[in-house]
Amino acid sequence: MKKRSVEVLQLVVSLVVCQLAGLVEAIFTTPAIPTWYAGLAKPAFTPPSWLFAPAWTTLFVLMGLAAFLVWRRGLAERAVRVALVIFAVQLALNVLWSGAFFGLRAPLGGLIVIALLWVAILLTILSFFRLSRAAGLLLLPYILWVSFAAVLNGAILVLNP
Repeated sequence: MKKRSVEVLQLVVSLVVCQLAGLVEAIFTTPAIPTWYAGLAKPAFTPPSWLFAPAWTTLFVLMGLAAFLVWRRGLAERAVRVALVIFAVQLALNVLWSGAFFGLRAPLGGLIVIALLWVAILLTILSFFRLSRAAGLLLLPYILWVSFAAVLNGAILVLNP
């Protein structure tokens, strides 16, 4: 396969895998929003519910692009393999957060998972930066959003003992 074809395939796979993570999250999230989540006491800085889907869709696109930029360097390079494993761990933690917070309706569990997720995102950014400055930069909105989500998760925990 020509290099260009391989890169197109890598791009498509990277984007699809990240969007699939978002779809799995929606399984936990969607049923809980109009019921359990709607009934929670939330802080004044809580964004409207409609904002979360486009925000996460955009973040998953950015994640997919970042993963592609690293993957295209080649799996023969050990640093690429390590970076992509760290990326996979943070992606799994991202899905796990939705499962804990929305699926189990457990703000404390969500807060624990989102703290681990934040660390995993930071490690991903650092490992990606070493391989592609652009890939690392693409993940900055993600860690900012997850930082905000962690504060929101913590506030919901405090407001709903």
